[in-house]
Amino acid sequence: MHTLVTGCRGRIGATLVPLLHRDGHTVRAASRKPEDLAATDTALPAGVPVVACDLGDPATFTAALDGIDSVFLYAEPSGIDAFLAAAETAGVGHIVLLSSSSVLDPDAGDNPIAASHRAVEQALAASPLTTTLLRPGAFASNAYQWAQSVRAHGSVDLPYPNSYSSPIDGADIAEAALAVLTDPRLRGAAYHLTGPESLTAAEQVGLLAAASGRPITVNTVSGAAWKESMAAHLPEPIADALLAYAAATDGSPDEVTGDIEKLTGHPARTFAAWAEEHAAAFRP
Repeated sequence: MHTLVTGCRGRIGATLVPLLHRDGHTVRAASRKPEDLAATDTALPAGVPVVACDLGDPATFTAALDGIDSVFLYAEPSGIDAFLAAAETAGVGHIVLLSSSSVLDPDAGDNPIAASHRAVEQALAASPLTTTLLRPGAFASNAYQWAQSVRAHGSVDLPYPNSYSSPIDGADIAEAALAVLTDPRLRGAAYHLTGPESLTAAEQVGLLAAASGRPITVNTVSGAAWKESMAAHLPEPIADALLAYAAATDGSPDEVTGDIEKLTGHPARTFAAWAEEHAAAFRP
């Protein structure tokens, strides 16, 4: 099997490549800026070829896909039709899409996060290529957004401290991708990936405090104040979507599925374990 892994500057792709290489699969690492791959959190194994593949630039597709059987694909809608045409021409037989559980929400049509993922899912559904959908919810690593405030002030500002999610460890997503890429019995389905428990934002902060060995105060702030604090980091439509999601899940436990265990053979990693592993990011 020859696999192209797109988006290797991201944590999931950078974790998946060594897993495929470890198990003896031929893998090619792709990125819009391949020269930056050395800066990823997970170093790529020696000898893994690196190629340029900008999912918004069809000129990069042919070379990246040459000789490839399967693809781990990030959800970039701008060039998806051209990418699928190039993949079909190259003889690709299977695409695993890193989608989002936001496509399952009742208001998915009005959510810009869901809209981009759903557009790619729809393009894949219209393609003759076999497609497997991975739909993770909130990433445990989203907690990094609090790290600077925790280090500087020992506090976190939250508009909805009691909003729930079931945060998933990126390592579990990469292992799920490995499973569906390498086991033909798992192909062609959609998997809703979650962590093993539904936690409020405040509970997640509490677990970070326990892991880092320092108290962390939760400050309840208005949605407007939170948006203003995030203006330099998030486009307004994305901030609005995240704020709406937090409001909708305020006091409402999130769904927890067993799909990680189904695919990997082990229970999903807990947020507490993620917090212990990354506690240094939340210490002064």
